[in-house]
Amino acid sequence: MRQHSEIRWSEVVRKTITQKIEDLDVMDKLTAKSKLTQRDVDEIASKVDRAVARKLSLRR
Repeated sequence: MRQHSEIRWSEVVRKTITQKIEDLDVMDKLTAKSKLTQRDVDEIASKVDRAVARKLSLRR
């Protein structure tokens, strides 16, 4: 950070935090009416991961 003192680091951090909050708000809106449990989500994520790995020939 000292090597780039021309950068306003507090502004970079502020924008990053703001973007993360906006992303979380969108995620909350998308999932608000979901009836999926965490277990359901984990299972779906695992299936997606395996499918992507197969497609990329990373087999699991």
